Amino acid sequence: MKKILLIEDVEDSANIVRKVLVANGYEFSWARNAREGLQLAKELQPDLILLDLGLPDMDGQTISFYLREESSLSKVPLVAMTAWPEDTALKMVEAYHLDAYIGKPFVIKTFLAKIQSLLARDL
Repeated sequence: MKKILLIEDVEDSANIVRKVLVANGYEFSWARNAREGLQLAKELQPDLILLDLGLPDMDGQTISFYLREESSLSKVPLVAMTAWPEDTALKMVEAYHLDAYIGKPFVIKTFLAKIQSLLARDL
């Protein structure tokens, strides 16, 4: 079972993602802030990390840098989940060395297709 870690401070958003992922056979873990997310990522070694870029304790650039610098996580797909406009999100993906982004709110079918595609990639 593939493990997915969501780093997200909004509980309602986390609950929606959890329901969709668990219903589709993924193991789901949730961190409520960046510090907890970094710790859980190191402990759990997820197959994919979904990252809200607007966390209260650390900006998206900083947490993505820390995740990429951790050797055990350097190849894990890192996906921004954001309500920012698409052009801004695409710039953040490039600037923060992320693998992709998923807009909020998301369409379940599109969300799952993106997750499946990223997990199938050989990074």
